[in-house]
Amino acid sequence: MYDIVIIGAGPAGMTAAIYGRRASKSVLMIEAKSYGGQIINTPDIENYPVAAHISGFDFATKVFEQATALGAQTVFEKAVGITPHDGVFTVTTNKGAYEGKTVIIATGSENRKLGVPDEDRLVGRGVSYCATCDGAFFRGKTVAVVGGGNTALEDALYLSELAETVYLIHRRDEFRGAEATAEKLRERENVRFVLNSTVTALHADKRLQSITVKNKNGDETELSVNGLFVAVGRIPENQNFASVCELDASGYAVSGEDCKTKTPGVFVAGDNRVKEVRQLVTAASDGAAAATEAVKYLNSVR
Repeated sequence: MYDIVIIGAGPAGMTAAIYGRRASKSVLMIEAKSYGGQIINTPDIENYPVAAHISGFDFATKVFEQATALGAQTVFEKAVGITPHDGVFTVTTNKGAYEGKTVIIATGSENRKLGVPDEDRLVGRGVSYCATCDGAFFRGKTVAVVGGGNTALEDALYLSELAETVYLIHRRDEFRGAEATAEKLRERENVRFVLNSTVTALHADKRLQSITVKNKNGDETELSVNGLFVAVGRIPENQNFASVCELDASGYAVSGEDCKTKTPGVFVAGDNRVKEVRQLVTAASDGAAAATEAVKYLNSVR
């Protein structure tokens, strides 16, 4: 029996583990893949206070070692469900089950990918899913943004301040995002619209060099780009836990800044919850908040 069971060992989950252990609570992290979450794919972190110019892997390793040194335990299994009973929660995994007095769901979300060959290989080598994280690396260069929602439009607008040329590629001729943002993009001389088109191939040596774009008529064009920013949505990993937390239409867990869910004793932290900003620093903030609330809950039910 653990005081706090944390599902996910990304930045939010590991921060929650640190705060839980510092409050002298027993903590178990359950991680399906490897500690660190998606941040381990980031070659250079520049926007986290103090830890400028550190790789995502090194950052995650330092946080994991900190949590472990404090006494947090970890098992590498995939959590598939949470069952409440008599004030205790059983977290079922693909290998077994663990009991906790509280649970923090910190499973994060996955970037929706284009599904073209070499996409995974080129992450950090020209392919990115976060313009605010990686845009500064492409100052004065040529980039492309794929997508038609608010994120894609805002990414293109942000990158237009940094890059020499920005291609905005969308599979339709109208955007789902805010028209006001689209109008600002039309006013930017360095933004080129590539509509009714999809990216079908990536071309690279060690880094991305160009992309192939196919329009609705089947005509293909090769665009020379240094960076490709994919903004076609994210997939939160919450479906297995819908019985204990409310999900919005996109599958994100509903909570306030206190990270509480509809179920007392169950909290949510990180990119899998409803929020405006999904960054490394906000994931850590969520982890601290969720663990603090879990400790309050534990102390209140003694």
